[in-house]
Amino acid sequence: MSELLIDHDDGIATLTLNRPEAKNALNLPMRAALRDAIYAIRQDRSVRAVILRGAGNDFCSGGDVRGMTVESAEEGRNRLDDLHGWIAQLLDLDRPVIAAVDGVAYGAGFSLALAADLVIASDRARFCMPFMKVGLVPDCAAFYTLPRIVGMARAKELIFTAREIDARRACEIGAALEVVEPERLHARSASIARALADASPAAFGLAKRALNMSLGSDLRTMLELESATQGIAFSTAYHREAVQRFRDKASPLFQWPAQ
Repeated sequence: MSELLIDHDDGIATLTLNRPEAKNALNLPMRAALRDAIYAIRQDRSVRAVILRGAGNDFCSGGDVRGMTVESAEEGRNRLDDLHGWIAQLLDLDRPVIAAVDGVAYGAGFSLALAADLVIASDRARFCMPFMKVGLVPDCAAFYTLPRIVGMARAKELIFTAREIDARRACEIGAALEVVEPERLHARSASIARALADASPAAFGLAKRALNMSLGSDLRTMLELESATQGIAFSTAYHREAVQRFRDKASPLFQWPAQ
């Protein structure tokens, strides 16, 4: 059985972590499959949105502890470098990425959810950065994403204490967008993905990358980027059609809230 299931449906690519017997822990074959899938999606413009989910009742329990033993600092560093490529590609993907989190999102599983643009959590979801419990530091880009999403003080609290938070608390601190019943999780995630997939591909991709740059840039840099990206957006057929629809009082191309 494949460690990663890939489904394409009308422009939505769903990547399902598929080790439910291990709470979808990330082993080396799953990491390799995620790398290949994300690289393929970047090249496939027919994919307009991505959903990350876990098989069974959990999202991802983190790295597979049974395969964590390393013999040297160099081996440990190489192990992380091997996944940094596809994590960076996922964070920079110029299309919407939705994480549908059920059950546990621990360690690298929490980090993987944070790499998405929006997190939809079931009311039984649980989030934790448990690295301190095993003498490790966060990985899968959590040092980058977590403080940007929840703020530095909350990031320190979650990392230093290794405490678990529930879905409601995750929403309160900004780590999740909304909480739904488990039976509605995947339908709700799909409806959000489909709504965002109808946005202008150019405008969405440009806005996402500008936001990713914003906290590390100064005002002048961001104003120059705003001018350049808006110039591109003005030139798109999507923008021209959207304006014409507005003038004609026709239904818009992009609609929110997602139904």
